[in-house]
Amino acid sequence: MTPIRFSSLVFLAALAAMPAVAVAHPDAPAKPADKASPAPANEATGAATIGQPAPMRDVKMMNVNGKELSIADAAGKNGTLVFFICNHCPWVKAWQTRIAAIGNAALDQGVGVIAINPNDPAAYPEDDFDTMVARAHQLGFKFCYAVDATSEIATSFGASHTPEAFLFDASGKLVYHGAVDDNAKDESAVKHPWLKQAVSAVAKGKPVSDAETKAMGCSIKFRAPRSS
Repeated sequence: MTPIRFSSLVFLAALAAMPAVAVAHPDAPAKPADKASPAPANEATGAATIGQPAPMRDVKMMNVNGKELSIADAAGKNGTLVFFICNHCPWVKAWQTRIAAIGNAALDQGVGVIAINPNDPAAYPEDDFDTMVARAHQLGFKFCYAVDATSEIATSFGASHTPEAFLFDASGKLVYHGAVDDNAKDESAVKHPWLKQAVSAVAKGKPVSDAETKAMGCSIKFRAPRSS
């Protein structure tokens, strides 16, 4: 065996022994860790932070029923749950039945609910208003699903992902921010149903044990800022 052939065989053997590395599409769903790490402090200007009220709560948005309403209009006597979601995101689709169930159950517990789509349909046509109407009907939303037509409400919250949840108590203060739970892909494997537990606590006027978790999902496809 010549030195050149031996070197080639050694190189090929080493290459075969290397672990494969998968490159994921940025919007592809991946199984979250068993326990999400706490989200970093939100540095966006005017962003919603624990203990603070919802920003831009009086701004009207078009709901899927064809009527305008605001976060304040959707508020409940025991609190308010704000979801930032969309139609196309695989992460939202992975959680969507749980989002519907948690939102509908929250209404029954006196917690108002509004889901908001901040995405630009020019970037993802599936995020258009007509698809919002169809998706709300398909999933049986009893709560509002409104369009953030400028993405300014999502920006004011400091929201960065879909889905991302913000839960306010009866006094209007933010008490939970983050993920739905710790396993997007397999509901039966969920160990930490953070949002469901937070809604239950708020409905009973009790403190939320896990106030902030890491929101996992697709990046929000913000609309271009309006020219002044």
